[in-house]
Amino acid sequence: MRPDEYVEAVLELVERIPPGRVMSYGAVADALAERSGRASARLVGSIMARHGGGVPWHRVVNSAGRLPPGHEREARARLRAEGTPLRGDGVDMAAASWSPEEGM
Repeated sequence: MRPDEYVEAVLELVERIPPGRVMSYGAVADALAERSGRASARLVGSIMARHGGGVPWHRVVNSAGRLPPGHEREARARLRAEGTPLRGDGVDMAAASWSPEEGM
């Protein structure tokens, strides 16, 4: 998979995350690893920072449920409006995590 195809695959997967649910950067990378040959949470984070404005970026958090750096307030408001389970300053990952297999 070419780099531009990987960017598109990441964005397409993020668009599939249902309201009220989240994926971690690593989970996005893992979900695409077999067909892309890539498995980097940092690369997914970089893609989201550069290209994620047109997708529900607030539904991608780190593995501990921390919200996107620099956008915590807006992400929290969007997640709360969707009914996403929150815990402390982040997302309750046990309750809110989503996997693409659930959407099939």
